[in-house]
Amino acid sequence: MLKRLWLFCLALPLLVHAADEAAVTVKMEPQRLGRHSWYVQGLPGAASAANQGFMSNAGFAVTPAGVVVFDALGTPPLAQALVRQIRRITAAPIRYVIVSHYHADHIYGLQVFKALGAEIWAHEAARQYLNSPELQARLAQRREELFPWVDENTRVVPPDRYLGEETEFELGGVHFSLRHVGPAHAPDDLALFVHEDRVLFAGDLVFKGRIPFVGDADSRSWLRSLEKLLAFNARVLVPGHGAASRDPRADLTLTRDYLTFLRRAMGQAVADMVPFEEAYARTDWSRWRRLPAFNEANRINAYNTYLLMEKEALGQ
Repeated sequence: MLKRLWLFCLALPLLVHAADEAAVTVKMEPQRLGRHSWYVQGLPGAASAANQGFMSNAGFAVTPAGVVVFDALGTPPLAQALVRQIRRITAAPIRYVIVSHYHADHIYGLQVFKALGAEIWAHEAARQYLNSPELQARLAQRREELFPWVDENTRVVPPDRYLGEETEFELGGVHFSLRHVGPAHAPDDLALFVHEDRVLFAGDLVFKGRIPFVGDADSRSWLRSLEKLLAFNARVLVPGHGAASRDPRADLTLTRDYLTFLRRAMGQAVADMVPFEEAYARTDWSRWRRLPAFNEANRINAYNTYLLMEKEALGQ
């Protein structure tokens, strides 16, 4: 009996490792954007068992003194897979993880990086989410939808450092700029610019090749924030979802045009006092209907924009 127990204990680390490997079967391949900059691209559509929660992007910059990671992905196993991909490229320590914003698909991997000793940075407006009932409600939802990749051991890790509007830092001779570009998609939206590569990690201010998730975002402010991104004059822009853009100005068009369309259609309905259900049914969605995540996101986007346009009409 003791011998069997001893053999089991010896095998346990291997079993855990095998389970971790089996937990992530979606393909994750780093793509190089510059001398220092890389990213992994999530799959199209909303989070699901089919994509194992891998539907958002994450990036990282490799320097001689360590690695800066931008976003931690939406499950701990995905974060473990990201760490393995980083380790294929460098053995340098992972020093910082920048959180673009505290939404589920970008943060549930933070506990993996925290366990490795990385320091978590986020904008101070992240406190709104961390102190809200939404935190636990969304975590419970994800535990149900994405089990076993999100389970009872998954937790939300708060930042070690809260940032203001602008932060400049250097690591291993590489220079970085962090800008608060929200409130837009979220109150705490951050963008990271890698100067030597002219690569801009834009988070969910930009969705490429799929319907943006607008939720209760301030779309008027979001449109202004897109101009802030253009001011970086980036060579490459990495959106929160979709492929990296080597023509940032042109590829901001989808997000900008979708937001503008929502505001125009729902704003006209509010002005004409047309109820939302009727307005939604009347609206011609043909330009957007075939894009990934339309079925999951468009109706709630439209409804929240309708409510927003009511507030704007009342001067609120």
